Amino acid sequence: MSIPTKEEIYNTLAERHGAELQKRLSESSVAVCGIGGLGSNIAISLARAGVGKIHIIDFDKVDISNINRQQYFMEQIGQYKTDALYDTLKKISLYCNVQTDCIRLMESNIPDILKDDDIICESFDDADSKAELVNCVLEKMPEKYIVSASGMAGLYSANAIKTRRITDKFYICGDGKSDVADGMGLVSSRVMVCAGHQAHMIIKIINKDFEV
Repeated sequence: MSIPTKEEIYNTLAERHGAELQKRLSESSVAVCGIGGLGSNIAISLARAGVGKIHIIDFDKVDISNINRQQYFMEQIGQYKTDALYDTLKKISLYCNVQTDCIRLMESNIPDILKDDDIICESFDDADSKAELVNCVLEKMPEKYIVSASGMAGLYSANAIKTRRITDKFYICGDGKSDVADGMGLVSSRVMVCAGHQAHMIIKIINKDFEV
């Protein structure tokens, strides 16, 4: 079977999503900051939805410990996550503009690196990195939407994971309390539920539907 054209892919997605939403998705740019368990799943959902530009940012390499919940493969162990996920996203959505930055985000570089993205998705594992990104965006980039996460560890009910609207442009997904320090660490199914919340909220924002 030959590879579908860009127009064929677009028309197929438009039949699923409606022409207006698909146009908005195709014209949107989303930055996924941290492409571990949350971010790799989020980026794949956005690619499948037909988001026009996905900007993936991480400085880490794929490790064997990532395989239980992150969207990487055994043969990708040792690769930079940005390179590995780029390849996967292009297999899913050939015509998506996938931009990569293999770099650690810090307050000093966040405004410049994320300046061209419409929506920012925070998907870090580290609490300090989460806070630094969110605070920087809220203070220095108030025009941006940001979707963050807090609380997805363990085997607690997946129904406890919810999306909350904190301010007009700031959303948090998760249960808000479970942490890897509580005992059991991150389990693929619960991480994917939280990632699904984040990806879905991003798609709703693109559609100008801001309610959770």
